[in-house]
Amino acid sequence: MSVELKPVAPASVPGPVRESWWRSAWSLAEVRWASVATALFLAGLVAQLAGAAGWVTWPLFLACYAAGGWEPGLAGLQALRERRLDVDLLMVVAAIAAAAIGQVLDGGLLIVIFATSGALEAVATKRTEDSVRGLLDLAPETATRLRDQTTTSTGHPNNTAPGGALVEETVRIGELVVGDVVLVRPGERIGADGTVVDGGSEVDQATITGEPLPVDKTIGDEVFAGTVNGSGVLRVRVDRPAGESVVARIAALVEEASRTKARTQLFIDKVEQRYSIGMVTVTVLLLAVPLLLGHAFTPTLLRAMTFMIVASPCAVVLATMPPLLAAIANAGRHGVLVKSAVVMETLGTTTRVALDKTGTLTRGTPHLAAVHPLPATHLTEDELLTLAASAEHPSEHPLAAAIVQAAQTRRLPLHPVDTFHATPGQGITATIDNHHITIGAPSEGFGVVRELQASGATAVVMTVDGVAVAVFGIVDQLRAEAANAVVGITSVTGQAPVLLTGDNAPAARTIASAVGIHDVRAELLPDGKVAHIHDLQSTGERVTAVGDGINDAPALAAADTGIAMGGAGSDLTLQTADAVIVRDDLTTIPTVIELSRRARRVVTANLIIAATFITVLVAWDLLGHLPLPLGVAGHEGSTVIVGLNGLRLLRTAAWKRAAA
Repeated sequence: MSVELKPVAPASVPGPVRESWWRSAWSLAEVRWASVATALFLAGLVAQLAGAAGWVTWPLFLACYAAGGWEPGLAGLQALRERRLDVDLLMVVAAIAAAAIGQVLDGGLLIVIFATSGALEAVATKRTEDSVRGLLDLAPETATRLRDQTTTSTGHPNNTAPGGALVEETVRIGELVVGDVVLVRPGERIGADGTVVDGGSEVDQATITGEPLPVDKTIGDEVFAGTVNGSGVLRVRVDRPAGESVVARIAALVEEASRTKARTQLFIDKVEQRYSIGMVTVTVLLLAVPLLLGHAFTPTLLRAMTFMIVASPCAVVLATMPPLLAAIANAGRHGVLVKSAVVMETLGTTTRVALDKTGTLTRGTPHLAAVHPLPATHLTEDELLTLAASAEHPSEHPLAAAIVQAAQTRRLPLHPVDTFHATPGQGITATIDNHHITIGAPSEGFGVVRELQASGATAVVMTVDGVAVAVFGIVDQLRAEAANAVVGITSVTGQAPVLLTGDNAPAARTIASAVGIHDVRAELLPDGKVAHIHDLQSTGERVTAVGDGINDAPALAAADTGIAMGGAGSDLTLQTADAVIVRDDLTTIPTVIELSRRARRVVTANLIIAATFITVLVAWDLLGHLPLPLGVAGHEGSTVIVGLNGLRLLRTAAWKRAAA
């Protein structure tokens, strides 16, 4: 598979991130201030419930205001300098207004909600940035460069000079230049994109292409940085510097997609500017106009403050957040981690789902699917499998493991092996009971082999004393729930999912046919997946992408919503994704989309309730005389109603109805 990628600026390769999640989060100022504000609020609440005097409770609540409100307040003032009025500043002002009329507890709760929201956003951003940087850890920090004892006039190794013994030297990956030859020993990660010039081995390149099985590499084949060499020794000529490798390009794609992806906002955020400006304007007019007309200051101020309290968007904020947070908690109990309220809201807008194949629809491990005896043998399937598993038992190759596992599943006894030899990239030879056995790739495409390869399976041929006796078909095992998940996704979105995979077309079509997917796009590198995501979005689709591997991370970042498989998902993919399926159960995908839609409906109902209360109370205050206690009671009553309505989504029944 050839690769055409645009170069990116070389990047340094950082050391592994060893911080714990909490230590990493605690390093953020937003998290520390939000924690302090929450602790102070809880202390004040406990003191108030215990009947403590005001001189005890008020300092605690005011300290909470300072700890949690200074940052959004400062951000709001900076926004004012840019002629923008955001809801953060409005919330701080509303909290101060609440305290001014004695409702210090309500103001403190508002401060804690906004401080916690800002802290969670900061943590999510930092974790994603750390994961993108950590992606470059896939490529080793050093490589073994081979050079002749003579050097060129420029001082660079003369790797092509004839004669002389080759000398090994350990160099940093960033020092490799195009044309260098590096030695890759068994089990090592390949340090640079290049071409095999000597040796043979099998290479696990699932992190780059998504292919589930190791690929045999011989002279002339292309290899990628960050992939894992198998049992053979390779000499690789460097074709690209470190900054232009495929793995570096994946990191760049994730950063680019995250940067250019439109910032999704909650519904209430989209109207906050107009609402905020309108509310502040009316409050100022209610204070200024009566004073200019000679009215008394105290009742005028009280009326303006009453308006600010009843018109403040506290109930609107709570109308939006509790249903979404309740839906997040419900999804979490059923194995889906949704990272934010914005993600939970956005999931419900999904119109098309793009699925990865290896590790998503399939388990990503080799599985023996068929044993085909050939006419030259009289042995049964079990006898052939016993012989093959006995010969392959000493091998470390993943295909060998699939054959051995199949024999163990059938409880077949294995024979002792007299001699064993593995040839990287070709197969194994063994002697059992004086019979010479070889197992490896077919040398010619006869009937059964062609049928297996056409179906996407890997064909392995076994010979006994030089005669071909059996062909084994090895496939990537399909997840049991995959077909049901596709049916559910199709029902919820109205369209069947699209399959985006780096695997070969026959294997992709076979899996897609088995689960009911008709739109198959195969042999895609990471940037190819991103391009297809953008193509779908350009037609008006709201795309949710699902994947597990590092090669899926750019697509998950580019999609409207990205979902990662938690069981085998890479660190980068788990951090890039907006949601994680913890138990790798694909049927939760349509369920969480439907749950999101239920949450959106509850949010709409809550907004109607909150808007009705605000309208009635504001009209009463403007057109008549609304007593302050009644205004506060009405405001708090609407808050309680919308809060309780949203919490209905915490019930298990809500998940079951979404799954139905």
